[in-house]
Amino acid sequence: MAIFVGGYTNLLLMKLYAFIAAFAVFAGIHAQDKMPYKLFDKYGTATSYKKLVKAATATDVVLFGEHHDNSVVHWLELELTKDLAEKKDLVLGAEMIEADNQKELDQYLKGEISQTAFDSTARLWNNYKTDYKPLVDFAKGKHFDFIATNVPRRYASKVYKGGFESLDGLSAEEKKWIAPLPIAYDAALPGYVKMLEMSGGHGGDNLPKAQALKDATMAYFIAQHLKPDIVFVHYNGTYHSENFEGINWYLKKAKPGIKIVSIATVSQKDIDKPEKEYLNLADFILVVDEDVTKTY
Repeated sequence: MAIFVGGYTNLLLMKLYAFIAAFAVFAGIHAQDKMPYKLFDKYGTATSYKKLVKAATATDVVLFGEHHDNSVVHWLELELTKDLAEKKDLVLGAEMIEADNQKELDQYLKGEISQTAFDSTARLWNNYKTDYKPLVDFAKGKHFDFIATNVPRRYASKVYKGGFESLDGLSAEEKKWIAPLPIAYDAALPGYVKMLEMSGGHGGDNLPKAQALKDATMAYFIAQHLKPDIVFVHYNGTYHSENFEGINWYLKKAKPGIKIVSIATVSQKDIDKPEKEYLNLADFILVVDEDVTKTY
């Protein structure tokens, strides 16, 4: 009997050791998992990509705030767009193409001009081919509208040098490419205050005004292309929509009942939780590993 009990005890011990060893292996593998990003809600609580898709499907506008040089962010922009397109018709738009290049963009989307011709006639960013062309080509393949929302940079430059009043002398044709004048502006908005502080006063009050012109113009062209039961997905630098300001603020002034889902991108060494300063930046906070490959 003692032999049986001892054998039974040994068997239990062997099973226990096997379980511990297996758990240790699992824990070791889990600890070594490398994730390039994690998603959180505005309070810093971990959330899922599935919840992001669900929220984006039920809104009017998605403001995807990006870091322009981040390869993971550009990948996720495309993946989110593809997944949303499985559920809803979309209109796409981007800061990275200026409003007075809409004609050339439309020609490319319709197949009337080649990529080479588009490259030569539109003022495309240097990283267009790697980071934004996949989005434009997706719109082309799905026959979705793609809206060039940003103000032509020459007008932002005018405001930086001479304030909003410098826009008064524009021709009627030129005013088609900017938000209607006069531009609403609240200098007390934290984002504009922070921009002025970060610049050390360089550019004076005209620096945040130039930013406001971009925000107002992007919001204006988004609002002009809203359609019932269609989601407008807009790609912009994260600073243009953080803290529910910028584009967000102007959209809500133009369309008080509009539903917006915003995404803010931050970069950290530890992606397990957003740093305190990043809370409440947006509805979803995309925390990306700071070592992620940059596209330029």
